[in-house]
Amino acid sequence: MSSKEEFFAHIEKGYTTKGDFITMGAAMLNGETVTGAHVKVPLKTLNRHGLIAGATGTGKTKTLQVIAENLSDKGIPVLLMDLKGDLSGIAQPSPGHPKIDERHEKIGLPFEAKSFPVEILSLSEQDGVKLRATVSEFGPVLLSRILDLTVTQEGIVAVVFKYCDDNKLPLLDLKDFKKVLQYATGEGKKEFQESYGRISTSSTGTILRKIIELEQQGADLFFGEKSFEVDDLTRIDENGRGYINIIRLTDIQDRPKLFSTFMLSLLAEIYSTFPEQGDSDRPELILFIDEAHLIFKEASKALLNQIESIVKLIRSKGIGLYFVTQNPTDVPDDVLAQLGLKVQHALRAFTAKDRKAIKLTAENYPESEYYDTKEVLTSLGIGEALISALDEKGRPTPLAATMLRAPMSRMDVLTDGELKDVISSSKMVKKYNETIDRESAYEILNEKIEKAEQVAEKEKNKPAARKTSTRRSTRMNPVVKVLTSATFIRGVLGVLKKVIR
Repeated sequence: MSSKEEFFAHIEKGYTTKGDFITMGAAMLNGETVTGAHVKVPLKTLNRHGLIAGATGTGKTKTLQVIAENLSDKGIPVLLMDLKGDLSGIAQPSPGHPKIDERHEKIGLPFEAKSFPVEILSLSEQDGVKLRATVSEFGPVLLSRILDLTVTQEGIVAVVFKYCDDNKLPLLDLKDFKKVLQYATGEGKKEFQESYGRISTSSTGTILRKIIELEQQGADLFFGEKSFEVDDLTRIDENGRGYINIIRLTDIQDRPKLFSTFMLSLLAEIYSTFPEQGDSDRPELILFIDEAHLIFKEASKALLNQIESIVKLIRSKGIGLYFVTQNPTDVPDDVLAQLGLKVQHALRAFTAKDRKAIKLTAENYPESEYYDTKEVLTSLGIGEALISALDEKGRPTPLAATMLRAPMSRMDVLTDGELKDVISSSKMVKKYNETIDRESAYEILNEKIEKAEQVAEKEKNKPAARKTSTRRSTRMNPVVKVLTSATFIRGVLGVLKKVIR
């Protein structure tokens, strides 16, 4: 048996599945594609999370697009973070190209151009389904993690939430939360001190400044109503295909705090809402987090701990998380250790730091008698990647340098007109894009303060009113005036003296 035949048997055995799967492409040996040596990922293991990494321009986004399309075809909904704005083309079929046909002929897969059901979501003022959450839904622990507060400050946030619960004050947006903080050390200081203990003005001042910093990154658009229901991410269209939900994030790349705030709240909401799946044959939802370094680079230690905990726990809910970034070293080791599928595009060895990163990356992959991993990492072409997945028993599959299949949808953005058509036909836009500003903590406390001021003003004016009344009644009664005059009193005293003598 030739080395090529041995390699084919090696790949075929390592990637054989009993259940359903998605096909990534065909394995390569010595730089040549081995037709029919298909690299397949079982649906059963897709909730074990994954990584798509590689230098700029090596094809990471197209790989993400391929996986999303194939998941949709299998009836599995997807959520994509579109930071560069080049994923909306999934809503239109690929125009096709001779190079695509040539690629698929080498892989041994027929190529079919088609569009997919797409929902455009937005965290900012861009068009699309508005994603919002209330401060109450965040809760004191998550809000404190986002704001990177000290233990003392976390305690104050917990007290504020408790006060609002006890007094039926809805915390919907950031202005509600700021108002309660100000009330706690201002007009309501005595009330708070009696029921919850003394609250430091310096601590509340620090918390307020951190909230303002969050607002400056656009978080005031995110906090509020109507709250987005995460179940709406799991919709299936009339043809049984999962919706591909695309969050447009092109205008918040320079606002990592808002991005990480949203991501953490979304993951926490999914974890608390979705039922336990156990050992399911397919995931309920797959989330792709593009430019993942934006989350990890700006995150505090407390926030990182929260993310790591959710990554470990959320797969039991049938949720898969896929991080897309330039270098695997961008992802913390504790998170990297949780990732089952790894798709590694080419890395560039321009500097000593790059070479060190390549060495570390190579160590994250299984050893292979067919590849020198460090060498392959620098020689992969565009649309080629090293792949290691998990088989249905949770074991790593053989390392495969893979010629990846091409996306079936357009590898470009939608035109303004096409984007408008997708958004205008959305049922979710009608559901979520009405801004609601019902009475909440801000309005209720303002009313309470106003009433207290009116009562205080009345009390202040009462003594003045009595004094004025007395003066007026004295002036109006001449008899009283005469009887209380000094002349009259002296006269009476004179008469009494004479009587006594």
